[in-house]
Amino acid sequence: MMKFKPNQTRIYDGEGFKRRAACLCFKDEEEDEVLLVSSSRHPDQWIVPGGGMEPEEEPCGAAVREVYEEAGVTGKLGRLIGIFEQNKDRKHRTYVFTLTVTETLEDWEDSVNIGRKRKWFKVDEALTVLQSHKPVHAEYLQRHRSTCDPPRGSTCSPSNGNTPSSQVTDNNAPRYVVCSTQGSDLSNR
Repeated sequence: MMKFKPNQTRIYDGEGFKRRAACLCFKDEEEDEVLLVSSSRHPDQWIVPGGGMEPEEEPCGAAVREVYEEAGVTGKLGRLIGIFEQNKDRKHRTYVFTLTVTETLEDWEDSVNIGRKRKWFKVDEALTVLQSHKPVHAEYLQRHRSTCDPPRGSTCSPSNGNTPSSQVTDNNAPRYVVCSTQGSDLSNR
């Protein structure tokens, strides 16, 4: 299902969740510093870059496009951390990946158009900052921590066919699933 909004098409899955993608953008492969961007709605607050998927777009491609537009970075797309569902205010289903930044643009789309800023944070500091404004984004980092030291080769590319695998749920937290290594078949949710 699609809904049209000025300058944007919103994509929904069969269960009515808005399909989104995001990346935890790390400074290097140590993954101890993460890039956050200022919120377009609350410019004094920080968020993880991400947004809605476009028609016919795969989650990996959407994640890379969103960080390029919102944070002005490119890099090496890494593993799928999980798929997070937010049900309280909005029905969102967000695919969250890691990305190791290899290029940082001086000027980028959202910096020019809406004055968006970006800033590197130590992971602990980012958790604190996100917990107060965007707790679901803090969940991305907490999940990342619990899946640190992944097997090498656990990456995703737009055509590798990664899909959800085992699901971990808590009635009070966003739902997410764990990814597997590249090329593996994953079970249904």
